Amino acid sequence: MSKTKITVNNNGSLRIEGDFEIVDKDGNLYGLGGRTLVSVCRCGLSKNKPFCDGSHKGHFEHDAQAFDLPEKKA
Repeated sequence: MSKTKITVNNNGSLRIEGDFEIVDKDGNLYGLGGRTLVSVCRCGLSKNKPFCDGSHKGHFEHDAQAFDLPEKKA
């Protein structure tokens, strides 16, 4: 199995690439049509949720900068 990579884009979507599956709240698979790269909406404006349709352009601001989470509590 190849590694999955998720990229948090500035002012936009989450780009998911690699070997992955996406399921709904009931565990049903979304049909990805053989894609190994999709973008998932995080602004809430897409008409194609959970997938990004570009509706965020000019309406969503987030400077994606990586940081470390605190240690997990036992």
